[in-house]
Parts: sequence; C-alpha cells; structure tokens
Amino acid sequence: MERNVVKSLSPWISFWVTTGALLLLMGCAHTPTSEIKVPRITKEEVKSMLGDPDVIILDVRAAQDWKDSEWKIKGAIREDRKGEASTWMDKYPKDKTLVLYCA
Repeated sequence: MERNVVKSLSPWISFWVTTGALLLLMGCAHTPTSEIKVPRITKEEVKSMLGDPDVIILDVRAAQDWKDSEWKIKGAIREDRKGEASTWMDKYPKDKTLVLYCA
C-alpha cells in the first residue's frame, strides 16, 4: 500500500519541483526594483526644464487623482499607468529626457 501512495504522489512531486524551479528561474531573471537607479529631481529642477524642447513631462498619476487635482503641470502629457509602461513608453523619442511625476 505504501508503495502505491508513493507512486500516486510522484507526478505531483514532479509538478511542484518543476514549478518551483521555473519560479526560481523567473525570479533570478528579474532585476529587483531596488537595484534600478532612477534619478530624482526637485520641483525647482522641473520648473527650470519647462519649455525645453528636449524634455517631455509625463503625468502618471492614477486617473482619479489626476481628475480630482486642481494642480497640473502645463504642457505635461497624461499617461495611464495601468498595465505595462512599455505599452506607451515606446512612443516617445529615445533622445528626449522623460520626467515622470505622480504627486
């Protein structure tokens, strides 16, 4: 009887070992957010960039926050941050400086 239990568990053990290995590999391929270096700038620095043709300012606040806000940066482009940023990031030229703000 004990041998039959081990036999019936064998596919499940293989499944979980394989699943665990795949998850581990996927985790190793991902760069942790804490390792990505994104420069932060002050509001004074942003003010000095306004009107610069080489700078694109993107408002990435949540839709309701953006809608409810009485303060918006003139000329900023609203982008919905739902989903992957790659769905909208590719439409901006790579030679421009992108400034994203959310507060």
